[in-house]
Amino acid sequence: MALFQLRDKLNNKTATLNPRAQASVIYHDIFEYPLTGGELIKWEVGREVLKNKRATKKIIFKNGFYFLSGKEGYTFKRLLRERNYNNKVTIARKAGNILNYIPSIKGLFITGALAMNSADKNADVDLLVITQSGLMWTSRALVLILLRLLGFPTRRFDDKNEKDKLCLNLWLDEENLSWPPNKRNIFSAHEIAQIKPIINKDNIYESFLYSNRWLKRYWPNSVRIIKPKRRSKGKMINFLYLIEAFARESQYLYMKRKITKEIVGKNKAVFHPKDISSFVLAKFEEGLSGA
Repeated sequence: MALFQLRDKLNNKTATLNPRAQASVIYHDIFEYPLTGGELIKWEVGREVLKNKRATKKIIFKNGFYFLSGKEGYTFKRLLRERNYNNKVTIARKAGNILNYIPSIKGLFITGALAMNSADKNADVDLLVITQSGLMWTSRALVLILLRLLGFPTRRFDDKNEKDKLCLNLWLDEENLSWPPNKRNIFSAHEIAQIKPIINKDNIYESFLYSNRWLKRYWPNSVRIIKPKRRSKGKMINFLYLIEAFARESQYLYMKRKITKEIVGKNKAVFHPKDISSFVLAKFEEGLSGA
C-alpha cells in the first residue's frame, strides 16, 4: 500500500510553471484540453497577453498532462476524443483527394477541435477552403455539387445530425487571407495557428500564415511562419469567371432568409451562426483573474 501511495504522490504533483505556461493551461482548460510537456512549450502564450496580470491557478501534472486542479477528468476526455480523430481525418482527406482536381481550389484545411487531434464522436468535420481570386462562389458551388454527387455527407443549415459530415463553414478568396484587425485576439490566433492543410497549392498555406503573422503576438511558438515564395496567379479559367456573379447571387438568394450572424461577402463567407470568441475571451480573463 505504501508503494502505491508513493507512486500516486510522485505522479500527482503540483506543477511549478512560469506565468505564460500557466496562462496556456488556463486557456486550454476552456476547451477541456490538458497539455503535454511539448504542447506546453508550443502553446505558451505571448508576453503581451499577460501584461500586468499573473495567473494564480493551481496546476497539476499527472500521467503526462498538465491541467488545472480538480480537472483530472479532462485527461480521459481528451484521450477518448483522440480515438475519433483518425476516422474523421480520413473523411477529410478523401474529400481533399477529390477537390484537388478543381483548379480554382487553392487550399483545404482542417479547423476547429479536429485540428487539435480532438473530436467528439458525434462531431462534424470543420473545413476552411481558400479559392482562386474572383472564383470563391463558383468554387463553392462546384465543391458542394461534386461532394454530393459522390456521396460525401455535407452538413446543411439547421442540420441536427452532424456526425462525420463535412462542414465547409469558412471560405476565403486568396486575395483576402488576412484576418480583420477587429477580430484579432488570442482565440482567432489559436484557431489559425492550429489548422492542418489537406490541399496546399501554390504555397497557399504558407501565404495564409504569413498574412496572419500577427498571431505570433499571442502564440509565439505555435507555428513556423516564413515569407512564402511568390505564388502563381493560377490558370485563367475564363468560363468560370463568366458565371461567378451568377453563382454568388443565386447562392445568396437561397440562403438569404436563413442568415443570422453569418458573414456572406464577395470574397469571404463564414457560416458560423454562433461566434464563441467572446465567451472564450471572457472565460480566459476570468481564469487569469483567479475567479
